[in-house]
Amino acid sequence: MPPKFDPTAITYVYLRVTGGEVGATASLAPKIGPLGLSPKKIGDDIAKNTQEWKGLRITVELKIQNRQATVSVVPSASSLVIKALREPPRDRKKQKNSEYFFWSGLASHPA
Repeated sequence: MPPKFDPTAITYVYLRVTGGEVGATASLAPKIGPLGLSPKKIGDDIAKNTQEWKGLRITVELKIQNRQATVSVVPSASSLVIKALREPPRDRKKQKNSEYFFWSGLASHPA
């Protein structure tokens, strides 16, 4: 028999996703399915909370307590640099293997 469900237990799940996009539910299901959460609902929540990081690969932290998930963004250094340079969002389906920033713009950017 499985152990009793503890409503006060907090579980953290870290995922690497593309901002502003609903990820594949097949990749979410093995991670959050055993916790009793719907992968489709969590994917929609992630897409909604990562709209300002549209097109960038970022790490997302899911804090799960009592079968309720809260989504928070944990940006990496590279995504912060790209966001600070105000690069236009990249469409992954149309634009392949592009260089994101230009080093001349990085050198002249104020810190």
